[in-house]
Amino acid sequence: MRKRDLTKIFAAFLLTGSVLAGCGTDEKSSDTAASDESKQVEKEDESEEMDFSASFEEAKAELSKAKQDKDVDFDKVTSIYKDDLQELVQKRDQEFEDTVDEHISTALEAGKDGSLDQVVVAQLFDKLMQKVFYTTMKHEFTEVAENWGNTEEVNEEIEEAKEFYEILEPTVEKRDQAYGTKMMDAINGGFAEMEKAVEEDDELGFQLGKQVVDKTLMKTFYLAAGALPNGYAMKASEEAKENAEAAKAEQAEGWAFYQSLESYLSGNAPEEADKINKQFDLQTEVTSIDPEAVNHAFVRGFSKIALHEYEESEEYWGEDKSAITALEGALFIDLISSDIKNLMDDASYESLSTDAQSYLEAVKSQDKEKAETLRSNIEKMLNDVIAKANK
Repeated sequence: MRKRDLTKIFAAFLLTGSVLAGCGTDEKSSDTAASDESKQVEKEDESEEMDFSASFEEAKAELSKAKQDKDVDFDKVTSIYKDDLQELVQKRDQEFEDTVDEHISTALEAGKDGSLDQVVVAQLFDKLMQKVFYTTMKHEFTEVAENWGNTEEVNEEIEEAKEFYEILEPTVEKRDQAYGTKMMDAINGGFAEMEKAVEEDDELGFQLGKQVVDKTLMKTFYLAAGALPNGYAMKASEEAKENAEAAKAEQAEGWAFYQSLESYLSGNAPEEADKINKQFDLQTEVTSIDPEAVNHAFVRGFSKIALHEYEESEEYWGEDKSAITALEGALFIDLISSDIKNLMDDASYESLSTDAQSYLEAVKSQDKEKAETLRSNIEKMLNDVIAKANK
């Protein structure tokens, strides 16, 4: 791989990302209310338009030749992308103010002309498309909220979200196996809660189920990118000790997984987001990646997001949003559960987790005095976690 060309290409990726960050892109806004732009997005029946899963797998199968030191037919992959996948990517780019289409197109062109290593291209394509399938699920959830009351249409949209989740499920399963987590069970439970909520016309129940699915997928991407010991920051660092050039593929994979989290973190914890970006940046020497620094930046960032959720829960006391943000806070605590245990101890995490669950119950039962005491305990512990992870 020609390093000079590779870094030039990746610099273009990062420049685009920094411009978007400057615009204050924040995926979280799409969780609770559709923006004016997203309301203008034409209603789509994605599953009927194209078998995205089959096209994605066909393109990945061709790109997988790179790992076998075989030549990849980039014309074939580009044709599949343009004919079957690009329109979906562009719709999500428009809705979420993103540039995934530019990233994928640039990577495929660079793979064809040899200026970017084929294995790196394969990883970028795979993980960036996973981001699109994830944001398409978010799109479908927004459509459910907008069409609440139209049971037939809402059920169709939930089914479409489940179809896109099926494409992502192998990634979730792989992390469950690596970390001993049960994220597949959590996501399936979240979908079951959503379907039950539709039957019972319980919009809050739908929102809570949606948060479980959304934040558990975020946990999946985090475990893949920056968790210890099996995230790609660690994998790249370890590989770099033996083969720095080959380690670039792991670095790229970490960067691409991180893209599903980047706008959320940059909107709520910009300092941490910047640190993570710099570590995964392919212009950064892979031998200088510090997995612990990446991990601690994630832990601080998600802890800060959790604190923000609890602030909002207090602010919106008495409204549905108070319960929704209380659950989000608990889910972000769960997201970094193994890190809290490592930084503090198991008992501290169990206490924090119990308080988070009790706080949600206090919000639902409108027990303000109890909620305030619990929230104070939670905030103190999260600030302790941030201090411990302040490397």
